[in-house]
Amino acid sequence: MWRTLAGALRSKHDICLTVATSGIASLLLPGGRTAHSKFRIPVPTMDNSTCKVEFNDDVADMLRQTKLIIWDEAPMAHKYAIESLDRTLKDVMSADKNSTDVFGGKVVVFGGDFRQILPVVPRGSRSDIVHCAINASYIWHSVEVLTLTRNMRLRTGSTQTDKNEIAQFSDWLLRIGEGRISEPNDGTAEINIPPDILIT
Repeated sequence: MWRTLAGALRSKHDICLTVATSGIASLLLPGGRTAHSKFRIPVPTMDNSTCKVEFNDDVADMLRQTKLIIWDEAPMAHKYAIESLDRTLKDVMSADKNSTDVFGGKVVVFGGDFRQILPVVPRGSRSDIVHCAINASYIWHSVEVLTLTRNMRLRTGSTQTDKNEIAQFSDWLLRIGEGRISEPNDGTAEINIPPDILIT
């Protein structure tokens, strides 16, 4: 999906930046880099940090011309990193107008799954981790959430039996990710791995 979006814009000679929170995910994107590298997000990022972008440098000029920013694995990023990009884009875009829009009016597409990996908070409690996620940011009220409704991997089986096995495995993974296994539970549950996927 990211390749299609980026390719559509780049075919019109528009600038589309593709970044990811992790280095491995960035390798899968066309022209991808980590968000920290591309936007010069400081480490560690504080609640009032801004990216290390000068108002008149080449990176600021590129950001002004950018039509779309795709940020994959966004739920892994600390909300302060995303908020620092917001403050920087507002500053950079103030050359054209006094921008108070989120991300300076730029379109930013976040991708990722909250059921996979949340931000890492050293020695943080469960509450600390939840409160540093992107959906705890002031930006979240401006986000429109879209979900994928069709699992394309379920179409890869050659026979109907293969497709049914893939569908059952996919449903099992979703139930684990959503915490629906061994309900009711308090966030801790024992999960029985089906014997057909165990290597003994």
